Amino acid sequence: MVPPVQVSALIKTARWSALLVGIVYGKQRYDYLKPIAAEERRVEEAEKKHREEQERIYKQLAEANSDTILK
Repeated sequence: MVPPVQVSALIKTARWSALLVGIVYGKQRYDYLKPIAAEERRVEEAEKKHREEQERIYKQLAEANSDTILK
């Protein structure tokens, strides 16, 4: 087996720096996107309630129209 190669201190520093910059960037990006996603979920919930209400009304109307004496 070949013995491991000694990695340069510059390369080690660059790797750790890139890792830390990535962590900081990810945290900032998460904090930026979190309220946007929360707003989207709130809007989607409101639309879902409205859509379910429309479906309920449609079913009631369809049921009312099908219940006639002239079947």
